[in-house]
Amino acid sequence: MKILMFGRGVIATIYGWALQQAGHDVEFYVRPGRAATYGDAVDLDLFDMRRRVWGQRVAEKWPVRYREALEPDHDFDLILLSVPHHRLAGATAFLAPRVGQATVLIFGNLWTEPLAAIGALPADQIAWGFPQAGGGFGADGVLHGALLPSVIFGTLDRPPTSRERAVRQAFREAGLRIKERPDFRGWLWVHFASDAGLFSQGLRLGSLSELAGATGDLREALLAGRELLPLLQARGLDLRRHRGGLLPFRAPTWLTAPVLAWLTAHVAPARLSLTAHSDPDAEEPREVCRDTLAEARRLGVAVPRLEAAEPSFAREVTG
Repeated sequence: MKILMFGRGVIATIYGWALQQAGHDVEFYVRPGRAATYGDAVDLDLFDMRRRVWGQRVAEKWPVRYREALEPDHDFDLILLSVPHHRLAGATAFLAPRVGQATVLIFGNLWTEPLAAIGALPADQIAWGFPQAGGGFGADGVLHGALLPSVIFGTLDRPPTSRERAVRQAFREAGLRIKERPDFRGWLWVHFASDAGLFSQGLRLGSLSELAGATGDLREALLAGRELLPLLQARGLDLRRHRGGLLPFRAPTWLTAPVLAWLTAHVAPARLSLTAHSDPDAEEPREVCRDTLAEARRLGVAVPRLEAAEPSFAREVTG
């Protein structure tokens, strides 16, 4: 399969590497001038958990190919679109006249109606998924991250199309297990609210990295997420369909908070999922919290912990 990764973010890079390892032809679309800035290789420092429970350390310089233009008559089979949710509208507007015959995998957070979020992209060329990987680029330019053994795919309450099945197969060929979520709209909203609870408390401390191993603050994050469950219901979500995803917020925090603290202090991939996010001015956590709080206010749902954390994410970041 010929695959175009839209941008050279953390998720695009980790999965681009895994898909190319499996024999797929991978390129990156970047903005004009970025290819020279990035250079012809990415320095990787990854925990690859596809074959070992505790992960296999991968440290290598991975040669990559970039393109700074995309014509409508391209021959890509798949375009992987993983951008912050507040950047999705701009990305889909760019891709709509350039999509060609490719399938577009929407691969990230969403808080709006999915079919509205894709803009003018043709709905019959869309696949829906969510990464199970993360990390960040360090000051030295090295991508420190972790790749979990599974990846999330879903549909909007219908069977996968032939395009969607082909995308799933490409990820299987990369050694990843597929986890299906039939109510993917609901799953995305639950995940977004979960992130808002976590992000609000991380930003209150200065950055998400401060949550690693912090039992009390992780307890507050879980409680902040619990307070968002009525918001999901107010949006019309049937929480009974998402019992598994909501279990961490419904379970007693005296049990879950210490477990999370231990994991994020002692298990490398879990620790990395927080410590790699040390930038106090990162946009996405702030935008997630802002959009969640705006929706709670619109629907009249009380979210006291998110309200209390507002000073930490309301300010605009410049520079």
